[in-house]
Amino acid sequence: MALPSVFEQKASQDLLARLEQITAQSQPKWGAMDSAKLLAHLNVTYDLAYERIPNKLNFFMKLMMKLFVKDKVTNEVPYKQNERTAPVFIIKNDRDFAKEKAILIQNIKETATKGTAFFEGRENTSFGVLSASQWSNMFYKHLDHHFRQFGV
Repeated sequence: MALPSVFEQKASQDLLARLEQITAQSQPKWGAMDSAKLLAHLNVTYDLAYERIPNKLNFFMKLMMKLFVKDKVTNEVPYKQNERTAPVFIIKNDRDFAKEKAILIQNIKETATKGTAFFEGRENTSFGVLSASQWSNMFYKHLDHHFRQFGV
């Protein structure tokens, strides 16, 4: 079953509506992140996608990511609970909920606006060149997984 495309208005609006249901007091159904760290964690995906932060993977690690992780991240199968998190995605310090939420809203809107044409054939710093569908699956699956973690 195809996942909703983050490049389509309905899907991005649905994601934003789910985001609105998460509050600073929301508690996860599993895992240890509070809601502010969750939003910061979700923003890392966009920071990497838009190369706002460096991807510090060496050649060997990039090869391993392409061979063993790429399909899992870009296919249409939802993530399982409590899977391992890459170190770059671990948020150790406290974050400001309102600030992280505003950033995530902007990231979701920017990605929808840039659309399929921007992402088709765009290189991902961990996985190499991806199709727009793979980019969309990656964004959507990550958001959906953590929104379900927080009950929305």
